[in-house]
Amino acid sequence: MLQLHIGNKNYSSWSMRPWVLLRQAGIAFEEVPVRFDSFAADSQFKRQLEGVSPTGKVPVLVDGDTVVWDTLAIAEYVAEQFPAKHLWPQDAALRAHARSVVAEMHSGFTQLRTHCPMNIEARLPDIGALIWRDQPGVRADVERLGQMWSELLARHRGQMLYGEFSIADAFFAPVCMRLVTYALPVPAVVAAYVQRVQGLPGVAEWIAGALAEQDFRDFEEPYRLARD
Repeated sequence: MLQLHIGNKNYSSWSMRPWVLLRQAGIAFEEVPVRFDSFAADSQFKRQLEGVSPTGKVPVLVDGDTVVWDTLAIAEYVAEQFPAKHLWPQDAALRAHARSVVAEMHSGFTQLRTHCPMNIEARLPDIGALIWRDQPGVRADVERLGQMWSELLARHRGQMLYGEFSIADAFFAPVCMRLVTYALPVPAVVAAYVQRVQGLPGVAEWIAGALAEQDFRDFEEPYRLARD
């Protein structure tokens, strides 16, 4: 069986992507949690990943002797191993477009990621309002998301970005969490998509797991000194 090593569900946006992809697609896997204590070389986190991840980071997918340690590489590997799941659009042109969108998420939106770290348990609308006022890069990232999602949802007339659930939706799920936590202003069509993503069984299960952790990590909390 596949093994997926993940970090704290409340904070680890990178871990959320492949976990949601596998769960929502109905692909069996064993979850191996690796709690964030610190990222120092001598941390328990790093020690637990020794011999598993060559980078000492999560997520990591283990399939027998095969180890895959990047979210996009994991998604591609899973799509190859389970072609009947149609995790990419079947049409070649749409598949190329979806790959471009996912790659943009994988390497971009740096201002949104920097200023609005994923924190599913928290509700920080006041912080979000200040970020929105003071960070033009965040406004630009959210504008790009709104443009992209609105066009895709209108074009494919489905509940998800390419009609049916795909790797693209799994990759943007952590962004949906950020938009909710910081209450960033988005068009109605985007807000509706965010709600639908939150309602996916795989995403809802991840959210429930994040809320159940109750594991406050101060180094992941730029805006709070304690849980509310």
